[in-house]
Amino acid sequence: MSGATLTALPAAAPRRLGHAGFWLATTVVALLVILALRGLGSEYAYFAATFVLQYVVLATAWNILGGYAGYVNFGAAAFFAAGAYTTVAIGKALGLGLLPCIGFAAIVGGALGLGTGVLTLRLRGAYFAIATLCLAVVLQTLVVNWSFVGGSRGAYVLRPREVPLGFDSYSGYLCAVAVVLAAASVAVARTIEKSRLGLGLAALRDDEAAAEAAGVPTLRLKLVATTISGAMMAVAGAPLPYLGSYVEPNSAFGLAYAVNAIAMPLIGGTASWAGPLIGAVLLASLQQAATVTISSAANLLIVGGVLVVFVCVAPHGIIGLFRGRR
Repeated sequence: MSGATLTALPAAAPRRLGHAGFWLATTVVALLVILALRGLGSEYAYFAATFVLQYVVLATAWNILGGYAGYVNFGAAAFFAAGAYTTVAIGKALGLGLLPCIGFAAIVGGALGLGTGVLTLRLRGAYFAIATLCLAVVLQTLVVNWSFVGGSRGAYVLRPREVPLGFDSYSGYLCAVAVVLAAASVAVARTIEKSRLGLGLAALRDDEAAAEAAGVPTLRLKLVATTISGAMMAVAGAPLPYLGSYVEPNSAFGLAYAVNAIAMPLIGGTASWAGPLIGAVLLASLQQAATVTISSAANLLIVGGVLVVFVCVAPHGIIGLFRGRR
């Protein structure tokens, strides 16, 4: 065994232990959140928490491609809606429940992300962003004309009458699922950031031409990033039909999802897994409070105002602001 291999082994072991410890800590935090929400026992608390947690998953998923790799994706709403309509289609065709539909949504979102990566391998910067925006328009047109999932009329999704064992209501069950998805997405993002994949994506973000010249497999990394990001964004949208018992194209492909998916990581900080988490909790909580006290129409106004403030005061997000002070 060579000296380089002997040197690498001690360094690899703490890294694996660090990943395992973070996953364990994330699991404990998720259980505590579920217990805290069950203690409240409020239907509104369940709904508001699920709303916030959906955005945690969506923002974290967007950041894997937009933050780590530097490829801005304007089509987040397309992947989110793909997950929602996968739940509608699979539930109607096979009669499956939420958890199997989430698995199918991950497959559909991953395939959609892989296809996007293959079709846009040579596109960079604004050209890639425009291509993802076109993807959202194309998918919305397909869904509007697909009568099996309701077309432009939308589709109703009835919640099961039987509440899963251990939960006091189906809203509580949905919230628990959202907690698990959010915890898993944060753990996946952190694992990617600390891995060789994360280092390669960072090199791709800083200077793709230089990284490719240095031997970094930039095309392969881009495909991996688009696949993982697409799968996670679709998973974020999969519970949507059960949350409101109704889904229609204009809401599923809404501008709010695309704007929030970009704004939340930018406000929190795109260079770290914690940035999208902080940005999503802050911004989604403000929007939910505004919906109750003012109007739901004020949501995008709040996003725009907060984003302008942070771009001027903290261009690297909240994480960057604290790092700079330290």
